Amino acid sequence: MRTIGIMNRVLKELFRDKRTLALMFVAPILVMLLMSVIFNTNSTTNVNVGTVAVTQRLNKEMGAIKHVDVKTYATKADAKRALQDEKIDAIIKKNGNNYDLTYANTDSSKTAVVKMAFKSAVMATSIDQLKSALKKSTTGMAKLQAQLQAMQKQQAVTNASPQTAGATAAAKKTASTKSTSTTAATKSTSQRTPKITNHYVYGDKNTGYFAKMLPILMGFFVFFFVFLISGMALLKERTTGTLDRLLATPVKRSSIVFGYMLSYGILAVIQTIVIVLVTVWLLGIEVVGNIASVVVINLILALVALAFGILLSTFANSEFQMMQFIPLVVIPQIFFSGIIPLDSMANWVKDISYVIPLKYSGDAVTDIIMRGTSIFNEGWDILVLLTFLVILTILNVVGLRRYRKV
Repeated sequence: MRTIGIMNRVLKELFRDKRTLALMFVAPILVMLLMSVIFNTNSTTNVNVGTVAVTQRLNKEMGAIKHVDVKTYATKADAKRALQDEKIDAIIKKNGNNYDLTYANTDSSKTAVVKMAFKSAVMATSIDQLKSALKKSTTGMAKLQAQLQAMQKQQAVTNASPQTAGATAAAKKTASTKSTSTTAATKSTSQRTPKITNHYVYGDKNTGYFAKMLPILMGFFVFFFVFLISGMALLKERTTGTLDRLLATPVKRSSIVFGYMLSYGILAVIQTIVIVLVTVWLLGIEVVGNIASVVVINLILALVALAFGILLSTFANSEFQMMQFIPLVVIPQIFFSGIIPLDSMANWVKDISYVIPLKYSGDAVTDIIMRGTSIFNEGWDILVLLTFLVILTILNVVGLRRYRKV
């Protein structure tokens, strides 16, 4: 009976807590719907390929492949500029009978699509050439056979003179020579296999999709742990009464918020540096740009996560409720950060990513690591992250008003 009594007490407390019930039943449904939207609308990989001095037939064959867009450039320098500006994903240049392929390789799935599309187009072009050569050979053989039959009929009707016999032998020799020449041409066409040379702007042929995920995962771990630790710590301050006693003093709410942010911010700085350095050196990720720039971007993200964690802790009544905010706040960061390509999604789905802090840090860090972009060229992403930080800090100052007893 005592067990039943404890059970009844716990259930009554749970049913009184409407917020916990909502998070338990609504949050999983929202996450599942979100996953359905993400994965059902993102089943294709679209690539843009730049070609230089490539035949129209090959361009046409590649352009006919679904999800492949071909753009022609006059020089390789123009194509390289387009590759640097992320307008294309690869360059195909023809040198005689050989091809040089240059891949951005910042997304291994796009590199694989370009390779398959190019091989399919080359194979289709070779088959067309063989068909054309075979057609010419068949037509030539038919004409020669008709000539020989006509000569044989003429020889059967009239008694062949030595000159006629000589002419017939010469015709047969000519036919044999042309047939041999046609056969040799067909064989030469079939044996003419182009040499393909691959170049990679980032990484090499062994670079996998994890290399694209790693700069974003780095930011995610910084965001997640700083968010969790700061939110839990401030919640403990509030539930133990420390925050109430502090609010009872004449100290301004802004001073309290900045004090907490500075104290946890120091820990966030150390944690961020450790995560970045371990990720780069332990996992052996290639950093084309400046590693200090990577640290700076992630530090700004850590401050955003810190302000976010403090804000949400003001709405939680217990550590259990704080944990339940994770599916609503942290999981969407993964879906819309760029780990899952957003290129082929509906516009309204992509628009959601613009209110996700991790997207901007992920874009900036990816540019620095994979393309060697300077941090000064990432002004827009940094500005958006700082805007998030300012807005969340203001909301924290306003949010403390509900706990200050006048």
